[in-house]
Amino acid sequence: MKLLREYYELCEGGICQDLLTEEEKRRVANGAVIMTGIMQMSETQNGNGRVYPHAILEREVGNYMKMVNERRALGELDHPESSVVNLANASHLVTEIWMDENKCMGKIEVLNTPSGNVLKELVNAGVRLGISSRGMGSVSERNGVTMVEDDFQLICFDMVSDPSTPGAFMMTEAKEPTNIFTKADKINRALNEILTRYK
Repeated sequence: MKLLREYYELCEGGICQDLLTEEEKRRVANGAVIMTGIMQMSETQNGNGRVYPHAILEREVGNYMKMVNERRALGELDHPESSVVNLANASHLVTEIWMDENKCMGKIEVLNTPSGNVLKELVNAGVRLGISSRGMGSVSERNGVTMVEDDFQLICFDMVSDPSTPGAFMMTEAKEPTNIFTKADKINRALNEILTRYK
């Protein structure tokens, strides 16, 4: 088994305001930094050349939910080469995680720790940040593709600067919800573009 690290972005090209509860929106308006979106994907070859079978990723997300529910799902800045999350370097807490077809979706809250304060400053400066899963497992080659094997164990999700998956950059939740397009707005805009194009 070896350490497997993958990089993703949350909320490609936009703000995922529609993933927040009303309470979370109030907390964001009062200064909390909450990030949402895609954290990992199954059945998709990533920039590291690896593919996570859906059943394996779904199982590990289910296992990780226990840590999320116990408020133990911490992550670090950058990507340490360790199978243990170092509490002294914790920058954020995963507060929700779920599968949406082949996408692992989640919410992350930035902590008021030294590393969390660095993360907040990066976010406030508009730095585009990625998210990366860290886990232990073995891989095998099949038809030129590196497949993650059944012994994979998800450890955590870290914040990184260089994601390996296109569209794997994390977006913060907006403090001004009046400037946010909802999912319905985006669908209406897309439909209007199609109607305009084919009139």
